[in-house]
Amino acid sequence: QVQLVESGGGLVQAGGSLRLSCAASGMPFSGYVMAWFRQAPGKEREFVSTITRNGGSTYYTNSVKGRFSISRDNAKNTVYLQMNSLKPEDTAVYFCAARSRIEIATTAAQYVYWGQGTQVTVSS
Repeated sequence: QVQLVESGGGLVQAGGSLRLSCAASGMPFSGYVMAWFRQAPGKEREFVSTITRNGGSTYYTNSVKGRFSISRDNAKNTVYLQMNSLKPEDTAVYFCAARSRIEIATTAAQYVYWGQGTQVTVSS
């Protein structure tokens, strides 16, 4: 069965960096658009970033542009999210998600597979 397993979350001070990883199994990874979403307590899950199947194109929500970078290694079946200049408002559970369609998407309902999430906490 398909599994997405996130790792790399933790507690960091404002201005610090973290690198999240999401390892996929049970699916033809290179055939899937991958994305990162996040959910803060009491808030809806929100889109963070997405990357096309070959990694050639990326897209970010405005609040993370210039600070976060998504990438993927299709040989390792892994997608990454490099997060720099972290802010307290970045605190959330971060989820990776997979979509088998060609087009990128920014809404959670358009993704079929999800990981269990990894907690990112940014202290001020």
